[in-house]
Amino acid sequence: MDFHHISSSLHQFRASANSYLLQFEPLALLLIPLLTLFFARLLRSMLAVVSEKGLKSSAVELVMASVKLVPGVQRYIDAEKQKVVDKLQGSGKSKRDGWRTELPMAGLGGEVIDKMKDEKLKDVAWQGKCSGTVYIAGSEQEGHFSLINEACSMFAHTNPLHLDVFQSVVKFESEVVAMAAALLGSKEKSSGGQICGNMTSGGTESILMAVKSSRDYMKTKKGITNPEMSVKLPLLIIPVSAHSAYDKAARYFKIKLWRVPVDQDFKADVKAIKRHINRNTIMELGELAYTYGICLHVDLCLGGFVLPFARKLGYVAKCSDMIRYWFSTPEYGHDTMAVYPLPPFDFCVRGVTSISVDVHKYGLAPKGTSVVLYRDHDIRKMVFGKAYFKKELTCSVTEWTGGLYVSPTIAGSRPGALIAGAWAAMMSLGLEGYLENTRKIMEASKRLEEGVRQIPELFVVGRPDMTLVAFGSNSIDIFEVNDIMSSKGWHLNALQRPNSIHICVTLQHVNVINDFIKDLADSVQTVKANPGPMKGGLAPIYGAAGKMPDRGMVQDLLVDFMDNSC
Repeated sequence: MDFHHISSSLHQFRASANSYLLQFEPLALLLIPLLTLFFARLLRSMLAVVSEKGLKSSAVELVMASVKLVPGVQRYIDAEKQKVVDKLQGSGKSKRDGWRTELPMAGLGGEVIDKMKDEKLKDVAWQGKCSGTVYIAGSEQEGHFSLINEACSMFAHTNPLHLDVFQSVVKFESEVVAMAAALLGSKEKSSGGQICGNMTSGGTESILMAVKSSRDYMKTKKGITNPEMSVKLPLLIIPVSAHSAYDKAARYFKIKLWRVPVDQDFKADVKAIKRHINRNTIMELGELAYTYGICLHVDLCLGGFVLPFARKLGYVAKCSDMIRYWFSTPEYGHDTMAVYPLPPFDFCVRGVTSISVDVHKYGLAPKGTSVVLYRDHDIRKMVFGKAYFKKELTCSVTEWTGGLYVSPTIAGSRPGALIAGAWAAMMSLGLEGYLENTRKIMEASKRLEEGVRQIPELFVVGRPDMTLVAFGSNSIDIFEVNDIMSSKGWHLNALQRPNSIHICVTLQHVNVINDFIKDLADSVQTVKANPGPMKGGLAPIYGAAGKMPDRGMVQDLLVDFMDNSC
């Protein structure tokens, strides 16, 4: 075909097109492509929302958004939300009323300590009554409490950001990380011998750091630009039961999050997770992670200072990743051993790339101390922002007029006092101290579980493998039981899907397990005899929140509650 023929065909096509378009208004010719592009983008956004939240949730949100456009509806909803927030706070009066809003004209000097003691007396009595919360045994004026308080006081002015000045704190951090890593397999040949890490302010920051390093590492390794995640403990694919810190990480670092259902035992469903893995997945579990060459983060924030010692004591035996617990039940008799699959929980398991472990829980360190561990330095360098990435993603800064800057965690300045307190806690207890503590809390947990099973109206949720015991009921409102327990001074955690409550057993509970079981049994009988919410109780709110189809409204309630509380 010669050039003249092609040119003739193009001219003919142009003439035909112009002739056809003459029937339309010029403005229409301008608007149609723009509107087409607009609706295409709108459709794409709607499909993305449906893909992320599901058709049912998306439809509910659309209906609710439409209803709120009706005059007066939004105002009514806001008023009702405020009533709920007030009830969650305990009264219609803001807790911030009377709080100081500016400096005193004259300083209080040493009298400020007396004022602080007066304020402290207003705190709720927590000794032996709170789920988790305080993990150290005894009172604040003696024993381990006193030791870490003294350690923190000694280093209250220090900051590991100044490496050259506070060398003692830098050493403490390094040793805390190394000791935690050793508990989780760093000395084993299969770990690769390059385990490293840093201390953070808590489990959430440790998880954030692990997710960020995984995202950036997979970007360099596989060229992933639209990352998704997965945890088992670990797409971020995570089970619906995984900690909300992963939601926070996904939002902070612009990662797509998939929550998959758990199995009938409330454990991560490996088959369900496998179905969600794609070329953009950055985190997954066990053999799947190793097979697909993706990252696996193990969240051991709660169990990091229990499971390694439970293994040594025989409560947990590492054998082809199996877990064994001694427990007593009416069905099996006393001291029966059950063998259960154990999720991977150390660096001896291939595929594990990072682990988070809180020292301020069962490590018995001061609040605000956690450790994030990485399998090797290449993964940890992703936190520092090593090469390859957009500048806004990095934590190392080379062009600042204030000099060169690099930070291993979200924070720049960090409290050296807490690092020192963590080091003191670990060194003072040693292996023998942690073994004895683990024995006490594991035995207490099993006694509590057995006690709950003896109450006919209750059932134990899943299988309590460690020190968390969750329970619900098919015959009474478990949230009403929680309200009665609260009136007796217990502070438990309300759960949903299924509706239940749980207690995290600590050293504070070792000597009060029988009291707890008695109060729980009495509370169940009270609710059974007098069903219905107690005055001032939160059962109606928890129950309604679990059933409310508009999850956006529930989210708004949480945000308003927090905004009014701090």
